[in-house]
Amino acid sequence: MQSTVYLVDDDRRARESLQWLIESAQLPVRVFDCGRAYLDQFNPAASGCVLLDVRMPDINGMELHTRIRELGATIPVIIVTGHADVAMAVRAMKAGAYDFIEKPYNDALMLERVQSAIACDLDNRKNQERIDAIRKRAAALTPREQEVMAYVLRSTPNKIIAAELRISVKTVELHRANLMTKMQATSSTELVRLALIAGLD
Repeated sequence: MQSTVYLVDDDRRARESLQWLIESAQLPVRVFDCGRAYLDQFNPAASGCVLLDVRMPDINGMELHTRIRELGATIPVIIVTGHADVAMAVRAMKAGAYDFIEKPYNDALMLERVQSAIACDLDNRKNQERIDAIRKRAAALTPREQEVMAYVLRSTPNKIIAAELRISVKTVELHRANLMTKMQATSSTELVRLALIAGLD
């Protein structure tokens, strides 16, 4: 999915000016004149970043940011605010907004923050894809392989694993070899690293 800048601002002049700036950097942009219009086409899987003006008549930027998060989206949100709205923007940052930019803003700064948000979004999505892949491999293990893996992650020797599971050491070795292959891990250390990345117990 192509990274896109979603611009939500009820001020036509401000909206058109910011759209021109973003397009000048060869970035795809979609514009909306109110929060409701954005929510009507909302896709939680959309990638890129969202630029929200704080003061809008139907749904203000703070509320829209909250709704975006409640709908499960991880796309970075940049709050654009006037001087009087700084305290509000700080609260948005604490609530998970990527950044806030005061009006009047510097064009170069705006582009830098937008590009930074997009890069952050791409990194986050790549990391999530990696986590999902590791979890998928772990889910494909048999129940016994999952049991053995839990012991391996605690650096438990094969003899102790065999005794506790009441199976032979050779059977433990077989399960261990199979789970390492399925997890695409070449060593116990790498298996631990994969488990930490994916948050496996």
